[in-house]
Amino acid sequence: MENILRIAVQTKGRLSEESIELINECDIKLTSGKRQLLSPSKNFPIEILYLRDDDIPETVADGVADIGIVGENEMLEKDKKVELIKRLGFSKCRLSIAIPKAEEYNGPQWFEGKTIATSYPVILKKFFSEKKVNADIHVINGSVEIAPGIGLADGIFDIVSSGGTLVSNGLKEVEVVTPSEAVLIKNPSLSPEKQAILNELLFRIESVEQSKGKKYILLNAPNENLDQIISMLPGMKSPTVMPLAQSGWSSVHTVIEEKYFWENISELRKLGAEGILVLPIEKMIL
Repeated sequence: MENILRIAVQTKGRLSEESIELINECDIKLTSGKRQLLSPSKNFPIEILYLRDDDIPETVADGVADIGIVGENEMLEKDKKVELIKRLGFSKCRLSIAIPKAEEYNGPQWFEGKTIATSYPVILKKFFSEKKVNADIHVINGSVEIAPGIGLADGIFDIVSSGGTLVSNGLKEVEVVTPSEAVLIKNPSLSPEKQAILNELLFRIESVEQSKGKKYILLNAPNENLDQIISMLPGMKSPTVMPLAQSGWSSVHTVIEEKYFWENISELRKLGAEGILVLPIEKMIL
C-alpha cells in the first residue's frame, strides 16, 4: 500500500474548522471538502478522514486512521490505546462539575450520595474514585445542563467554555476536573515510513506555531541611538543591522513578539526611528 498518512478530523464544528485551517497553514492542499468522507492532499502524502469526534480515538486505535485531531476530552473519555503526541493550543475548554447556584458547596464530599448527569462518565468516575466519593452517575446525551432544573440530577459534569450556558440554567461551576484542548494523537504501531511523514507534518505545524503573534520589523535608525533602539527590540536573536547609503543611519531588521513592538513604538520614534515597517510572518523555522 502506498505510504499515505491518514488523519482523522472532526466532520463539523469549531474544532473541525480550526483543524483544517492548521492543515492549510502548513501549505497542504486538499482536493475536496467535508462533504466527502476522504479528502486527499495534492501536494503532501496525507488524506483527511472526516468522522464524528467521539469516533476518532477508536478509529486511530484500530489503525483505520494513523493519526487524529480530537478534543482531549474525547481522548480521555474513550480511553483507547492511542498516543498523545502534541497539544495544539486551540479549541480550549474545561470539563467541570456544576450545581444549582443556590446550593452551598463545601468540597467534593458534597457529591456523596448525589446524582450527577454527564456525557463523560469515564472521566467523572475516575474523579470521584480519586476523591473517595460515592455518587450516582447518570449518563445523558444532549442538553446535560437542564438535568438539575427538571429534577433529573443534583448536578452536572460537562464541557465549559465561557460559562454562559451554566448561568442561564441557574448553575455554578464548583470543580474543574480537567482542562481540554485539541490534541494530535497517533496509533502506537505507526510504520517507520508513516512516522517519517508525521515527523515532517509536525515540523510544519511547529513552524506555523512559531510564527503566531510575531512580526518582522524593519526600521531606519540614527547610529547615535542604535544601541538604545536595539535594546528595545527583544528579537529571537540579535537583530540584523545594515548601514544605509545616508551617512549616520542604519537599517534594523528583527523578528519580535508583536505586543513588545506596540509597547515601545512611541519611545522608538522619540529615539529617531523612521520608515518603520511591520510585516506578517507565515512560517518561522528555528
